[in-house]
Amino acid sequence: MVTLTRPFGNWAGDLDLSRRSLALALAGGYAVAAFSADAEPIKTDAKGLVQGMVEIAAADRKIPAYLARPAAPGRHPAVLVYSEVFGVHEWVRDVARRFAHAGYVAIAPDFFVRHGDPSKLTDFAAIRKIVGQATDQEVTSDTAATLKYLKAQPFVDAGKLAVTGFCWGGAKTWLAVERFADFKAGAAWYGVLKSNPMAPGAPAPLQGVKDLHAPVIGFYGGKDQGIPLADVEEMRAALKAAGKSGSDLVVYPEAQHGFLADYRPSYDAKAGPDAWKRMLAFFAAHGVK
Repeated sequence: MVTLTRPFGNWAGDLDLSRRSLALALAGGYAVAAFSADAEPIKTDAKGLVQGMVEIAAADRKIPAYLARPAAPGRHPAVLVYSEVFGVHEWVRDVARRFAHAGYVAIAPDFFVRHGDPSKLTDFAAIRKIVGQATDQEVTSDTAATLKYLKAQPFVDAGKLAVTGFCWGGAKTWLAVERFADFKAGAAWYGVLKSNPMAPGAPAPLQGVKDLHAPVIGFYGGKDQGIPLADVEEMRAALKAAGKSGSDLVVYPEAQHGFLADYRPSYDAKAGPDAWKRMLAFFAAHGVK
C-alpha cells in the first residue's frame, strides 16, 4: 500500500492505493504520488497534431522535452510549459496537447532529468530531493536553451512566445518573465510567491516584480494550504507599486492547490476550466495567438 502525500501537506481525499490502482497509474504515466481512485484524468487525443519527444541542446548536455503542435503548416505561437514537481508525466503531456489543439506549439522540458524521474516515485522525500537538486542556475540555463530551440523551428512564430507552469512551475513562470524579454505573457498556476521550499536558492518571485518584462496572470486557490492569501495580496501590492498594470491575480475562493490537475482529487471542475479560458484570453490579449 502507498500513502499519498502532497508538497505542502496532504490533499483532501488522499487515500492508500491498492496494487491494482498503482499499476493503472504507472501504465497511464500519471504521477503516482498524486494518483487517486477518485481521479478522472482527461485524455486529449493527438488527432491533427504532431507530438512526441525532442532533444534540446542545453549548456552541459541534451535534455528531453515533450512537444505538441498543430499539424497545420505555417508558424504558430508557442508556450513553454514548466511541470509540477512530478516532472513531465502524462498530465503535463496532455496539457501540451490541449495547447496544441488551441493553436500553440507547446514544449515541456524535463528540468529534472539530471537528477532523476520524480513521476515514478511515491516517496515525497525522494521527490523533494530530485526537485531540490535542479538549481535555479540550471533551470534558468535550460529555459534559455529551450527558447533558442523554439526560435530555430520553422513552425514557431518567435515573436509570439508565452510561458506557463504549475506549482513548482508556477513560481518558475514568474521568474522566467522577470528574466527573459522573449516572453510576451505568462500564466502562473498556484506558484509560491515567497521563498520556495522546493527550490532552495531560487529567488522569490516577489523579489523581482520590478523586472517583469511582460504581463503575468496568476491563478490561486482560496483553500490552498501552502500559499497564504496574504502572499497573493502582497504580490498585488508589489505589482501596483512597480507599475505592472497589465498583470493580474485571480483567486478561486473554494479551490485547493492543484485545482487544474484533473488526475487527482484537488481538481476543481469549475475553477480549472474557467482559469484555462482566462489564460488563453490573456495570451491572446497580449499578442500570443
